[in-house]
Amino acid sequence: MDYHLQTQAVHAGRDDLRELGVHAPPLDLSTTHPVRSLASGRDCIDRLAEGAADAESAIYSRLHNQTVHRYEVAFASMEDADGGIAFASGMAAITGVLQALRVRDMEEGRVRNHVIAVRPIYGCTDHLLSCGLLGFEVDWVEPDQIAATVTEQTALVVIETPANPTLHLVDIADVVRQAGDVPVMVDNTFATPVLQAPLALGATFSVHSGTKYLGGHGDVLSGLVATDATWAARIRQVRILTGANLHPMAAYLLHRSLPTLPLRVIKAQENAIELVDKMAGHPAITEVYFPGFGDSDPTDIVGRQMKGPGSVIAFEMKEGFDAAAKVMLATELFLPAVSLGATDSLIEHPAGLTHRIVSEDGLGSGGITEGLLRIAVGIEYTDDLWTDLKKALDQV
Repeated sequence: MDYHLQTQAVHAGRDDLRELGVHAPPLDLSTTHPVRSLASGRDCIDRLAEGAADAESAIYSRLHNQTVHRYEVAFASMEDADGGIAFASGMAAITGVLQALRVRDMEEGRVRNHVIAVRPIYGCTDHLLSCGLLGFEVDWVEPDQIAATVTEQTALVVIETPANPTLHLVDIADVVRQAGDVPVMVDNTFATPVLQAPLALGATFSVHSGTKYLGGHGDVLSGLVATDATWAARIRQVRILTGANLHPMAAYLLHRSLPTLPLRVIKAQENAIELVDKMAGHPAITEVYFPGFGDSDPTDIVGRQMKGPGSVIAFEMKEGFDAAAKVMLATELFLPAVSLGATDSLIEHPAGLTHRIVSEDGLGSGGITEGLLRIAVGIEYTDDLWTDLKKALDQV
């Protein structure tokens, strides 16, 4: 039976709890697991090494863990995906996707070393693609230039929407159309499955820093990939070989947080919508960036592709870097820290923190200035958040 996403969030990955006689999902911290026989153990290793999602025995926790698998099943159901693969961090998940492209190349006996990407994008993703560590050459393009940039060597198209940190919106279906047979990876961290479904729009991979909204409480580091069964198997093979596994305790915390994901996302979004109008009228701010606000969404992506704008806001300080630095340290409720998606509100300076590793050209083409601040709105009382932010803004 098909349930609403809010119901899925509560019940996904818990189908066997009655049979187990428990109310909360169990936590398996075992690093090794007994086998029923040598023959069955060999079969399990073969199955897991080929990228299977499960086996009779987990054998060894680098190969499989039941607590992690339970959350992967729940996460995949939220993304309406065949497979979910959990990693130790968001960057490990993105690296896993890029390395899985090599697995595909080995299967097909060819090499494709070209990636197309759209800026802005998370700073570490930008650097990973640009630095050449994984052997890919990258073309940074505007969204409408993708079709003209695709070659026979193109392995992947990478986008993030809403983009970090300027909240720039990209039409996923149009990118998929331009990419043709080339897989498209969408960083869905800012939107979450509550607000956006990249796979339903034709994307091959939907990736998340699970550290953000999926974890939701600032206490778990993780990364997730949702994709089809074939790609999921390749990515699991990469995870086994590289050891980038998610720890079972982290998976347990993620699963515990899942039932409140829709509630947290919607409440934080309601707060952000109220704050945006007030921020836009403040004399210390010259520009506010928020999906659907002002002229930021001429093709109605919010409402068509996204169910709502989310809860991250970026804004330009009139007096530039000095004013931004002062405001960031003048708030009391908005913690001056990187990351987002927790229950509390955060404020950070992208050029100096999350995107400091990005090249000057990358910062410029991504619209990331020295006067830009980014706030991740939490679930506090809205008036208290505005009072806190306004007090800081009034100082400059």
